[in-house]
This record gives sequence, structure tokens and C-alpha cells, in this order.
Amino acid sequence: MAYTKAGSKAVAKYVKANYARISITIPKAQKQAVEAHAKAKGQSVNGLVNALLRKDMGLSEDAWKQTAGNGDAEE
Repeated sequence: MAYTKAGSKAVAKYVKANYARISITIPKAQKQAVEAHAKAKGQSVNGLVNALLRKDMGLSEDAWKQTAGNGDAEE
């Protein structure tokens, strides 16, 4: 499937409406190790962090994707 400007714009609009960004800080010396660890698990760093948070919070993947509804969501 070819990528189009319209398709990219639609994806960007969906992501903006449904996801929030969180920045984490790690020691520079650990960056490559973290990336290699995620890759060894067949995940991106973002996917790994999401999976770890879901597990730590005791949420299923479906519950993770739902809105918390407690006013904590950022816009």
C-alpha cells in the first residue's frame, strides 16, 4: 500500500486525538542497551515501556487502551 499525504495526515490526526506523549530520561550510557533489550524482545522501546507499565498497573491490553475517565488525561 502506498503512503499518501492524505493518509499520513489522517494518521497524525488520529494519534493526536487518541494518544499522549511522555518523555523519559535515561543515562546516555544505557540508551544502546535499552534499545538492544527491546529489540531482543521483538519490541520497540515504546512498546516495551507500554508493556511494562500495563503489567505494573495490572491492566489488560484492552483496559490500557481505554480512557481512564478520572480527569488525568492530558490534551
